[in-house]
Amino acid sequence: MNQTRVFGPVPSRRLGKSVGINNIPPKICTYSCVYCQLGKSLKMLTDRSAYYNPEILLAETKEKIKNAHSNSEPIDYLTIVSDGEPTLDVNLGQLIEKLSLLGIKIAVITNSTLLNRPDVRQELCKADWVSVKIDTLDEKIWRKIDRPHKRIKFDAVLEGICSFSKEFKGQLVTETMLVKEVNDDKQSLGKTAQFISGLNCSQAYLSIPTRPPALKWVRPPEEQKISRAYHLFDAHALNTEYLIGYEGNQFAYTGNIEADILSITSVHPMREDAVYAYLKKAKGHFSTIEKLLAENKILVSTYNNERFYIRTLTTQ
Repeated sequence: MNQTRVFGPVPSRRLGKSVGINNIPPKICTYSCVYCQLGKSLKMLTDRSAYYNPEILLAETKEKIKNAHSNSEPIDYLTIVSDGEPTLDVNLGQLIEKLSLLGIKIAVITNSTLLNRPDVRQELCKADWVSVKIDTLDEKIWRKIDRPHKRIKFDAVLEGICSFSKEFKGQLVTETMLVKEVNDDKQSLGKTAQFISGLNCSQAYLSIPTRPPALKWVRPPEEQKISRAYHLFDAHALNTEYLIGYEGNQFAYTGNIEADILSITSVHPMREDAVYAYLKKAKGHFSTIEKLLAENKILVSTYNNERFYIRTLTTQ
């Protein structure tokens, strides 16, 4: 089996245990994002083509499912996530249809660039869960951070996202990648949050670069700015979460107070009264929080005169 085409199941905070299906050869994309952990795009395209045979991908997926079941590994989603842009695959709709017959929910992660095409929207509507990228509402920032193919028009991307939001009956989520001193200022984030609030969106994720990016100058924003981004999104009534590289049980008390606090604060800023409530439930003491602060594993952020605790990024 080609391990680069079908892999997992792997843990995902968004999707539980997921089997990944890579339907595009490496680094064929409509973008060449400055933060991409896979490096610069090898081939930038906007025209859709046939790549891997959907029947072969289906067979490899069945084999993965069989192996997972034999090892008592649960699978929550089959996720079409590529080393490029999955909607460039002209057989995407066929692939989703074939995978759907396996009785497991289908997820697709897209950069949104081809959503202005009715055929792409129609095919994606066959999935159960779709993540769309929205890094900014400023065209100049968009060109700097996402570095699109010259044929892609910014307004068309935004219009495509809006159209898909109206047509899609499954679970739609958004992802916004924050890059230090590029799209992390209050005005830029406010516009992005306002646009997302107009979509039929169940979740808005805030991401940061956590692995070596395509360009060396790319850095994640400071924790305080990430916390501010969360509050700006939250102020627009968005169901917001961080997506900053930590996987695990985010909320339940697992018996390990330190691990739980780090897990929770990697997803949400944790208000001080919520920390005390959690410690009471876990029969713990605030000395644990003081220890994590002293070790620089978490830090304090103040917003609207409230104290919040957020996980320090250097420990990711």
